[in-house]
Amino acid sequence: MMKLSGQKIAAGLTFAGLLVLGACSGFSDTAAADPSALVKTAAVTTGSIDEKVTIYGAAENGSSGQYTLSSPIEAIVQSINAPVGSNVSRGQVLVRLAPSPASKYELATASANTRTASQAYARMERLRADGLVSDAEVETARAAKQSADALKASLADRSGSLTLRAPDTGFVQMIGAVPGQLVAAATPVVTIVKDSDIRARFGIDPSLARRVPADSYVEITAAGTTAPLTVPIQSVDPVVDPQTKLASIYVLIPKESEIGAGESLTGMILLSSNSGGLTIPYAALLDDGGQPYVYIIEKGVAKRVDVAVGPRMGDKVSVAKGLNADQRVAIDGVTALEDGMKVRTK
Repeated sequence: MMKLSGQKIAAGLTFAGLLVLGACSGFSDTAAADPSALVKTAAVTTGSIDEKVTIYGAAENGSSGQYTLSSPIEAIVQSINAPVGSNVSRGQVLVRLAPSPASKYELATASANTRTASQAYARMERLRADGLVSDAEVETARAAKQSADALKASLADRSGSLTLRAPDTGFVQMIGAVPGQLVAAATPVVTIVKDSDIRARFGIDPSLARRVPADSYVEITAAGTTAPLTVPIQSVDPVVDPQTKLASIYVLIPKESEIGAGESLTGMILLSSNSGGLTIPYAALLDDGGQPYVYIIEKGVAKRVDVAVGPRMGDKVSVAKGLNADQRVAIDGVTALEDGMKVRTK
């Protein structure tokens, strides 16, 4: 048997080690140069997506449904015939007033001034007939009489309107005085709310308010209810509220809805509808400095594609540009992908 020297054995081991290292190195380089990722894909589909916005607001008494009755002159409250919360009908007596001493004196003074002005005018006419005064002087006396007559008539009319009656069916919301109280002229005494539709006001971002289509509707849900109420938009006020920084949308709430003033409301408005466009799962969408993009998977390779997106509805988002209906996009494992990376699909 042939024996090998120690030097040859060492050389052989060295050569074998190099072969092993070379083989390992080659495998490592191949794996590093050919990475792959496990992803899940979904098809680019054709469908419809409605762009909706949720808005929040509250029911309130509109100015057209609220009446405030004031004292026509300085007066004393005699009686309150319909206290706060009372349901009232048209023409029903709400509050009775009586002229104050000052108002009585003012009316008496106006009556005296009217008599004096009438006598002065009659005297001027007689003097003109005798040629002792000019037509201008007579005209001045006539104007003074007319002014005095008008003031007396106004005071008399207001003094005769001291019984405050309901202008329409509704309920008494506020009484601003008590019996025996002296109230100045034009002081609000009683407020009633018309028994009819009330108004709802919603806040909306000003940029979205400008996009609300004409003849739009709001799908309203009141707190504690499940059935929505759909009503047309009455008006869109683009003026921004200085406190909320929101524009306003107004709608009329039908009485049969049983929604009362002060209730919190949630609304939904359709801004646009993308019918027959391309859609992808929202999970496929990535962002690069404001540029949305996706990875399409073709022949086992991920390819980055920049896209232009449209409205989103639930877990679907519309795509306006960048994709075709016959492509597939990665929706799971997308954060580990790079452009050109080989992939395996779940």
